[in-house]
Amino acid sequence: MDRRRFLQVAGLTSAGAVLAACSSPPVATPPSSSSVPSGPPDWTALRSRLSGRLVLAGDDGFAYQGFNPVWDNRKPAAVARCTSAADVQACVEVARLRAPIAARSGGHSYAGYSTPENGLQVDLRGMAGVEVLPGDQVRIGAGVQLGEVARVLAASGRALPTGTCPSVGVAGLTLGGGIGVLARKYGLTCDHLVSATVVTADGRLVTASAQQEPDLFWALRGGGGGNFGIVTEFVFTTVPAPDVAVFSLQYGAGAAAEALGAWQEWITQTPNEMWANVAVRGGAQPNCHIGGCFVGNVAELAALLAGLPAPASRFIQPKSYAEATQYFAGSGIEHESFVASSRIVREPIGDTAKAVNLLAGQSDETYLIFDGLGGAVAGVAPEATAFPHRSALACAQIYLKTPPEAAAEASRTLGQIRDGLGALVGDASYVNYIDPQLPKWAEAYYGANLARLREVAVKYDPDRVFAFAQAVPH
Repeated sequence: MDRRRFLQVAGLTSAGAVLAACSSPPVATPPSSSSVPSGPPDWTALRSRLSGRLVLAGDDGFAYQGFNPVWDNRKPAAVARCTSAADVQACVEVARLRAPIAARSGGHSYAGYSTPENGLQVDLRGMAGVEVLPGDQVRIGAGVQLGEVARVLAASGRALPTGTCPSVGVAGLTLGGGIGVLARKYGLTCDHLVSATVVTADGRLVTASAQQEPDLFWALRGGGGGNFGIVTEFVFTTVPAPDVAVFSLQYGAGAAAEALGAWQEWITQTPNEMWANVAVRGGAQPNCHIGGCFVGNVAELAALLAGLPAPASRFIQPKSYAEATQYFAGSGIEHESFVASSRIVREPIGDTAKAVNLLAGQSDETYLIFDGLGGAVAGVAPEATAFPHRSALACAQIYLKTPPEAAAEASRTLGQIRDGLGALVGDASYVNYIDPQLPKWAEAYYGANLARLREVAVKYDPDRVFAFAQAVPH
């Protein structure tokens, strides 16, 4: 769910911005090749090859601004506004090993990695087509945002399980796995990937699928955005758009530990049609909210909710798939400011009071959100895709709203909460909530799949053309 909309639905906050954690700019590891080109890219040559537009830092109208204001002091040397796979190939061929290269789809990288300092940003937003194919498939350009995916598919009576923040790019979401409100019923976004068209580090255009480039196809499903190559197009399978019932349960101060404890036992007993999460909000006595959606009717949902502690207030409403996407998305927002991290909860927390107390005394703009997993997510083997957290109970996101000038102090608080939660649940984390300060981040994101991901990275990007601070290491 869109973080801002989730908190609005929960009644936990007013609209406002949330800010990604500060970190040093990505640092590329020196390439393994003995023949390294010297000098900056030939921007004139690149401009002549693009069907889109190349904007340099000194050009009129550059005025670069990313999604997270904290990263606005990080500026690329150039932005290539690509409209075709050939444009992306030209970017890689001209800039490889001469400047950092990073792709931008929605621009929601929690660590700002889609903005390469003094490098080339390959802006894919001009590649924004959504084509519903005969049967149950859809072809989606890498620059498409989730709001457009949901709109086009809903009009055709179809759905793709995704997150619901409308301005998040489908590319980044898919490449990191793709947790969303339909995940327990239909699986992760990456579980629906049929094929991806990819520009590799040597400028080739390849198709990755179960039959073609199978190692790359495996890595693209959960291995994280920015690694291996630049995807220009996806083909997914879809499902019939379901009718759902949405709900919101509010619990007062002092009830959060009991509600969280009950929820984590309850969610494992519910059918796959149920998705729910718990949001704990900081304060002298943290409070919480349980919300989500059920693929089914209101009566069935109400019966299932009876298994949770009685809330202070309750909201239940039936919605079509199209209505539900609007409910979770809320109104659009161009920027949010936050620092954030995550931990994977593999099994029920033994002492939920300790987890809740991590937010005691914190700002009421400090949140710990447990998104339920299981169901269809667990129906795929951990080694079948690069996403390793298949057997987990939940993904816990920690985030703090903060103005940019206070991000450093907020990041210290974030680290204390993250590490405190890690002591209770373990050190695994979700790569789409990428945290530039996370200790042992590669092991945390990828677990037992890290060794194979390293092999894929060496095979497809031996010179680390797409290197950044938390790229899959060689």
